[in-house]
Formats: sequence, structure tokens, C-alpha cells
Amino acid sequence: MVSRTSLLRGGAIACLAAGALVLAQGLWIPVKADIAQLLLAQAWTRAIDGESAPTPWPWADTWPVARLSVPQLGEHAIVLAEAGGEALAFGPSLLNASAAPGENGVSVIAAHRDTHFAFLQHVQAGQTIVVERPDGPPALYRVTGSEIVEADRSGIQVEGGPPRLALVTCWPFGSITPGPLRYVVWAEAVDMNTI
Repeated sequence: MVSRTSLLRGGAIACLAAGALVLAQGLWIPVKADIAQLLLAQAWTRAIDGESAPTPWPWADTWPVARLSVPQLGEHAIVLAEAGGEALAFGPSLLNASAAPGENGVSVIAAHRDTHFAFLQHVQAGQTIVVERPDGPPALYRVTGSEIVEADRSGIQVEGGPPRLALVTCWPFGSITPGPLRYVVWAEAVDMNTI
């Protein structure tokens, strides 16, 4: 016969083990994002050197297409092609339907609010965003503002008009549950010679 004390002790150990597992899984997400950025930086270097669609690891279904930075905040990230559904787990992604950075139309780059785009909450109107591409000069944008929109009714029209940038993430920041709202930072292209 198992004693009550033994059952309680076994239950407590099981609860501690489950808690440790959940904690480890939660800590792994930002660590994975940081490791991915290191591997993506290496792939980005290969892209700059002329390699076409360099994957950061052999089984990757995406590749770096740009490097985004906000110099005033000291933030930067490698932007991925939206080739597969898991690209957002590793970094910001350029939506396939949007314009390439620096081209006419809206370039839509999306990322998670708790990793790569957590800094968006600190971006302010007037700040500069630099988007480097491996196949041309950097595109420079000036932030014009931000807004909160419904995910299925964002109002983002990607076609036509001058080069613009929409950085998109979930809203509100710090939430642990998904929701229907998105935070969009808008920026307009500026001439490199005017800075």
C-alpha cells in the first residue's frame, strides 16, 4: 500500500517537473529567435555576395530578402521571404503580395510582437527606417505614424503609389493571447540625399 505522504510527494514532483518543462519551453522561444538571427545574418552575407535565395539552414523554406534597421533605437533584423508558413517564427517576413522595399507600392513586413517586432511600440513619427536589399541601394523611410487596425480589415493596399512601408505586428503588446487587432507603423520613402 502506498502511503498518502508518498502520493503527495510524487504529485509535487510531477507538478514541479511539468512547471519546469513549461518554463523551458517559454524560454526557448526567444532563444530560438536569437539563434535564428545569427544564422540568418550569415545567409544575409551570402546574399550580399550574390548567392540567390541562400537558406540559413538546410531545411529552411525561406531566405533573407532584406535587412531592416531603426538606427535611433539600435534595432535591426533580417527580413525573410514569406515562402513558408513558419518564416515568422524566425524573423520578420516580407509578404509575398506586397512591393519589394524601395519599389512603388507598399512593402508589408510582419513579425511577432513578443520577439522581432517588440521594438515597434517605441518607434515614433519622424524616425528613420533603413531597409537594405542585396540587389540594390538601401531604401530609406521616415515614419509618418502608427495605427491599430482589425486584422481582416487593415486597409493596406499594396499596389500603386510611391514607395511606402507598413510594419505589422499583433496588438496589444505584452498580451499572451492572440487577437484580431494589428499594430501598423507607416513610413514613406525619402531620398538618401535629403538626409
